[in-house]
Amino acid sequence: MRWPPRFLALAANFFVATALLVSLAASAQAHSGSSAPPPPGIQIPSLTHGQMAVIAHYRGQIIDLAQRQTVTDPAFRRLYNHGNLQFTYCLWGLMPGSLGDEESPLNECSHAYLATAKALLAYMATMPAAEREAKALISDIDADMVRSGASWILCQYSGEAFSTGAVIEPRWQDIVFHLPSLAVLLVTVAALAAASWAIFGAPRSRTA
Repeated sequence: MRWPPRFLALAANFFVATALLVSLAASAQAHSGSSAPPPPGIQIPSLTHGQMAVIAHYRGQIIDLAQRQTVTDPAFRRLYNHGNLQFTYCLWGLMPGSLGDEESPLNECSHAYLATAKALLAYMATMPAAEREAKALISDIDADMVRSGASWILCQYSGEAFSTGAVIEPRWQDIVFHLPSLAVLLVTVAALAAASWAIFGAPRSRTA
């Protein structure tokens, strides 16, 4: 039996929606909570809530400086790779409220990738080839933090230290309770449905 294209499109949408709901409902057993001690690896100092916005503003420059380094060592590569992995897990910082909203399911993982970026910059300040540019960038960041009073703005994750030995995942099961994140999820599902309908569901004209 050959299924019609419209049925296949609707089935694909149902499968995607079901997969998303299952992933949200599943318990985040791999999630590392702030009450657990940091696992083995390079320890990464905590970052206050206020410092996040400042580091996020400079993260592109930090990564650009890191990418221009031709002589590196294992510690540099672990910090660099871990930061990129955390950034990917945190959906590339695209979810609304992931930086400023403490209730966002992605706020803790945002702390993690930005704390790693800060630690990477501090490490580059010890590398001969990057030292001058890294220290100049640190000076700019420190000045911005003083002007904004960033160190005084705290949240529940401000005292949490991280490690290259563990990845902090978003609290997937809480997305359904965070309206901005839920809205993005629903828009994504709707976009997938619209794309499937445009490809498979549009009526086709018949030629005589």
